[in-house]
Order: sequence, then C-alpha cells, then structure tokens
Amino acid sequence: MPDAAPPQRPDALKNREAILQVAHDALAESGDASLNSIAKRAGVGAGTLYRHFPTREALILEVYRHDVSRLVGSVPDLLAAHTPLDALRRWFTTLAAYVRLKHGLGDALHTAAAQEVVGATYAPVTAAVGRLLDACERAGEVRPGLDPADVIMLLSCLWRTPDDPDGAAQADRLLEMAIDGFRP
Repeated sequence: MPDAAPPQRPDALKNREAILQVAHDALAESGDASLNSIAKRAGVGAGTLYRHFPTREALILEVYRHDVSRLVGSVPDLLAAHTPLDALRRWFTTLAAYVRLKHGLGDALHTAAAQEVVGATYAPVTAAVGRLLDACERAGEVRPGLDPADVIMLLSCLWRTPDDPDGAAQADRLLEMAIDGFRP
C-alpha cells in the first residue's frame, strides 16, 4: 500500500487557496485567462502555481471541483439562514452560475479527466439537492417525493440562459415556474 502524501505546509495551503479563488474569478471573467496572469493576481510566482497545478487543465478542473464542493457544503448554512424554499432558490442560482462558468471554459472541460471530475461531482450535488428538497417537504413548501435527479434535470435550464441581466431575469422566471410545479 503506498504511503499517504505528506500534509501540505500552512503557507502552501494558503497559496493553493489564493490561486483557486483568483483562478475562479479570472476564469469567470475570461476562459482564456493565462496561468501567469492568475499567478500574478494571486501574489505567487509562476513556479508556485505550477507546483500546485502542473497544467491549465489541472487548474480548471480543481477550480470546478473546489466550487462544487463549496456549493455542496453551503447547504446547512443556507438552511440555517433562510426558509427552505428560499435556500433552494439561492442554491440553484449559485449552481447555475458555476455551471455557466464551466460551460464558458469550452474545450478544457471536454477531456476524459474533466468528464471524470464532472461525473464525480454529480452524486454530491444530487445529495445536496435531496437535503434541500427534504427541508422544503418538511416545511410543506413542496410536494412529497420529488426526485433530486429530476429536479436537477428540470432546472438545468437555469444555466442555459444568457449570462446577462436579461438572462438572469429569465432564469428567475424559469425557477419560479418550476417551483410552482413543485408545490403541494
């Protein structure tokens, strides 16, 4: 059995997190953002960026994985701060923004490695939607028995709207139409 990788030093973890946040922002602005510009914005050298992420694809995939992990982990806080139905609305709006970013990255997310990462995030996303739906059901805000995978498929229209004010308004209307269909 191979030895586990040694834990990263605190400064290395800090650099990695800074790179991921800056990369998220830079790639949201332009899917063509250079790795050197990301390193500079993160306040690290190119060598540091490449030690953490040896290829552009590795960085893009980790940004996507990191974003989805944060979104999945946000469910308890959303449910604590909002009504279950409002938490569901906010969560899907954020998911749509992440998926729009993913779609904006074009070919970078169409490799076999990318499909593996995207596939690996499906189960946690489905479980998060299940938690949100269960909370909505307990609050009497949606009818019982909604399938999380069906809800994800139905609401996939949200990330197909244009990434502009008109698209955001359309996404809000589509979300409300779907929620009306979820009601008891």
